Amino acid sequence: MAVKIRLTRRGGRKKPFYRVVVADARMPRDGRFIEIVGTYNPLPDPSEVKIDKKKVEKWLKQGAIPTRTVEKLLSIAGIETK
Repeated sequence: MAVKIRLTRRGGRKKPFYRVVVADARMPRDGRFIEIVGTYNPLPDPSEVKIDKKKVEKWLKQGAIPTRTVEKLLSIAGIETK
């Protein structure tokens, strides 16, 4: 099973709010996920990034692959992906 760390969109129309989740790569973007590991709110200036470092590191050790956008968010949060 290929596991990815990616974003799921929440919030209303023109008011996006994202959860950073660990999900099976075969599931749809806003579909079933394994665990919520953080949130991302792009609306305020500067944007808010809240990520549980221990959970993300645990999943990275188990082989989860972050998407490009999540890699950028993890680097902002100070988490090394490689």
